[in-house]
Amino acid sequence: MTTPPALLIAGIGTRDERRADAFRDFVRELGTRNPGLPVAGGFTGQSPLPLGDAVAGLAEEGVTRFAVVPLTLIPSERAEQDLTAALAGERELRPDMSFVRARPLGPHPRLLTVLERRLDEALGDGPRRSPSDRAETTVLLVGPGSVTPDSNAEVHRAARLLWEGRGFGGVETAFVSLAAPDVASGLDRCARLGARRIVVLPYFLFAGTAADRAQQQAEGWALAYPEVEVVTAEVPGPSEELVELVMERYREVAGDEAGHEAGDTAGDETGGLVTVPAQDGRHPGSPAHVG
Repeated sequence: MTTPPALLIAGIGTRDERRADAFRDFVRELGTRNPGLPVAGGFTGQSPLPLGDAVAGLAEEGVTRFAVVPLTLIPSERAEQDLTAALAGERELRPDMSFVRARPLGPHPRLLTVLERRLDEALGDGPRRSPSDRAETTVLLVGPGSVTPDSNAEVHRAARLLWEGRGFGGVETAFVSLAAPDVASGLDRCARLGARRIVVLPYFLFAGTAADRAQQQAEGWALAYPEVEVVTAEVPGPSEELVELVMERYREVAGDEAGHEAGDTAGDETGGLVTVPAQDGRHPGSPAHVG
């Protein structure tokens, strides 16, 4: 019987210590829940938790095959390039290694469930959870922002999916930086559309500087417009649904691939296998093999 690949959780570059700590705790939790599976994680680029250290640690345990799950909500060409370069660098150091890469996480029904729960928590206990009250609440989904239009479009896609069938008056989008509208402009739009209660919902997995900036910008706007109620929801965080989704992504690329050599196949949208050339210009969100 072929041993399945180890689970390697890949974050995309951060120097945010709080985000790195939350990431580290989440990886540890995954390892605890899967005692028979080697699990490690780290970030590409400059980070207090380098991906290379995670790979080296598993290599010392004799691991040569890895299933890489990007811990990212939003597909990004730059993130894809950074991860590809990082894994290629590891292959140069250890030619016997192979990597199969899964899709990014979002938006996914499990994550939308968590986002909806964070909205309910922000609204608090009591009558605000009634259908009529939801209809009077507008959500401002705040993404990190990117110079890449495709990445920003993914936040709009998540907003649409969050709005469908959940009874909120509307779901608008904004970005912390690098893209328009910013949080203040997004709140302006909500108010112009008639909102009198707005929940600012960060579209980041873990707390950190970006989520803090979104909250600060929302609080500054609320001080200038006291007639509009503005509350900020918590980030999704290391929820049960996130654990399940990471393992789902792992199984998509590892479940049927135990015993396959990486480098000549790639998982399709359902986790099946299709042959692809080594350089094929895939969409940044597609699963891929490196090695």
